[in-house]
Amino acid sequence: MSARRAGAPRRLLLALGGAAAAQAGLAAAGALAARPAGAPWHRTNYAGRPVTLLGGPALAVAATATAALGAPTGTAAAAALVGTVSGVVGGYDDLAGARPEQARDKGLAGHLAALRAGRVSAGAVKVAGIGAAAATAALLTRRPGAPMAAALADGVLTTGLVAGTANLLNLLDLRPGRAAKVTALLAAATVSGPAGGLSAGPLGAALAVLPADLGERVMLGDSGANAAGALLGLRLAALPSRRARTALLSGVVALTLASEKVSFTRVIEATPGLRELDRLGRRAT
Repeated sequence: MSARRAGAPRRLLLALGGAAAAQAGLAAAGALAARPAGAPWHRTNYAGRPVTLLGGPALAVAATATAALGAPTGTAAAAALVGTVSGVVGGYDDLAGARPEQARDKGLAGHLAALRAGRVSAGAVKVAGIGAAAATAALLTRRPGAPMAAALADGVLTTGLVAGTANLLNLLDLRPGRAAKVTALLAAATVSGPAGGLSAGPLGAALAVLPADLGERVMLGDSGANAAGALLGLRLAALPSRRARTALLSGVVALTLASEKVSFTRVIEATPGLRELDRLGRRAT
């Protein structure tokens, strides 16, 4: 039996575990949302419907736990770190970033403007936390004995892919189901190979959360989108080809910079295929 076939049942179990954990998290989120303690997580979405951001922590916990369980040797600690830190600082931004004084501190330009004004925005705290976790993950997953130049290049690529993918997925969380769909598609595309176990749990978790997200009962928010993105970034960083990792990081950086000037929603709505995929399963406005 090939290694790929031998690993398939384990990846299936991880995906099912991710789905089960996410469903349990959604049930807990629903119970908390109905209590006063859940009020800070309440939001009104783009269509004016009430939702809760507690779907994000549900996804973050399920995806992180199962990604760490499925991670290849030497990568479990990095997976646990980037998923946990990204989920926690993302949750902080979900809550603190909703304060009136933080309303202008959106996007890279907003965070920089806040720093120039002597304020530290919730988003800047999030960026610093995810960046530090990504850099630590790069150290945890470095190859023993690698030449210094190669180790430095790999470290930069891992840091950039983890932090950049976490941020990019969060930028997509502007319509119901969009970030969860991208998470599921990217996880499915990377679920094979020696490091495929990193993607299996997040795949199951994203698919489990998707109906509630599309039904506009929950939003992933920064907590869910950042955690899922960081874990998938770690999976991309495990690709064997440095050229492929460099190309992926270049794409992530280009899309992030473009987001400062271009609306992703407008581009998606204007692009056949992407428009239909984006609307698939979503409630009519």
